[in-house]
Amino acid sequence: MAGDPKHNNQLEQFILLAKNTKGPALITLIKQLLEAPGVYVFGEFLELPCIQQMSKGPNEGYSQLLNMFAYGTYHDYKAFKDTLPPLTETQKNKLRHLTIVNLAANMQVIPYSVLLKDLEVGSVRELEDLVIEAVYADVIRGKLDQCRQQLEVDACIGRDIRSQGMGRIASILTQWCGDCESMSASIEQEVGRVSHCRESHLKALQHIETEVGNIRRMMSATTSMSSQDMDPLGEQEGEGAMAGSGAERRQTPLQIISKAKSLNNQRH
Repeated sequence: MAGDPKHNNQLEQFILLAKNTKGPALITLIKQLLEAPGVYVFGEFLELPCIQQMSKGPNEGYSQLLNMFAYGTYHDYKAFKDTLPPLTETQKNKLRHLTIVNLAANMQVIPYSVLLKDLEVGSVRELEDLVIEAVYADVIRGKLDQCRQQLEVDACIGRDIRSQGMGRIASILTQWCGDCESMSASIEQEVGRVSHCRESHLKALQHIETEVGNIRRMMSATTSMSSQDMDPLGEQEGEGAMAGSGAERRQTPLQIISKAKSLNNQRH
């Protein structure tokens, strides 16, 4: 916007020149400042000792004119134009640009009717040309809606502020800080809630994994038992063989001799 370093440097050049200038040369410098493209803030220039002294002398009108560009509007100038120096066409348009900024700071959508009244231009075409100039001067950002006859504002530069308005700004900033603190507390509360939900989710997940492991072990044990139930005969034969072997191992010596004699008789 118009408050970028390039335009600030331009204002600083005028300030440096004014410190070593007085009389008619200072008045000429003020006129040049009011016409300089890109310079739309004047508070720092107004604080210069030479300008403060001018407000009490015969050239008081130029000090008042600077105040008009710093804080006022084109409508204000028209109301006091008989006591103020005349403006060139370039200066009039700059003051009109500042008037648009004044409106844009308070209205996001500005009807053509309001602009025509406050800028005191004779036609819609002239009004639209003036708004386009302000956009190219980078003092406002927005677009003209010719169908609805309105200016839709996206952003605008900040103007100089009187010392009396500092209290209101401080109040707004205090409220803004309070809102930020409330928002921060809400965010922290939400973070805590999310962390609690995450912990609960992890615990539930661990419980599910444990249950799945238990079910798998139960299924494995059931499968093993089913396999044994499907082969009872083999087990019985094995058990019989083992029982026979055991019976043979339990025979007495007399029984063994008797069995041997019997086998020998059968051979003869």
